[in-house]
Amino acid sequence: MELHFEPITEENRKEAEALSPAPGQENYIESVADCMREADERDSWRPLGIYDGSTLVGFAMYGFFQEYLPAGRVWLDRLLIDRHFQHRGYGQIAVSCLLNRIWKEYGCSKIYLSVYSDNTAAINLYRKLGFAFNGELDLKGEKVMVCHSRGWSAEP
Repeated sequence: MELHFEPITEENRKEAEALSPAPGQENYIESVADCMREADERDSWRPLGIYDGSTLVGFAMYGFFQEYLPAGRVWLDRLLIDRHFQHRGYGQIAVSCLLNRIWKEYGCSKIYLSVYSDNTAAINLYRKLGFAFNGELDLKGEKVMVCHSRGWSAEP
């Protein structure tokens, strides 16, 4: 596995927008097209293609949001492994690599994400990588999880 990230650009956008979740997961994440519209409207988003070699296997989007006072928050807001590539370990490796990337890019002490309470596969993955619920709900009613940089290990 040669996992790496590439920014979503005009050259790979259509391919990224063709990614889709497995049946039954459609309500857990917005379409990549919807994510890209959000990224077009707000430059704090960082949309990335997740590649194994030259094959696009997924999509992620993260960003920093100052409106979370007092110091703002960094969110790993979207993660999608295409339905054809699930159950191969891409999710765990991708999140681990994304956390490293985000820690380096922002120098933050916490990374936030949100997840639907019935998305047990995602919750188990995030817990395995150091995320824990903080008792908050986001605007859509998803439970917020946080990962602290201290004590975090890059080992998936």
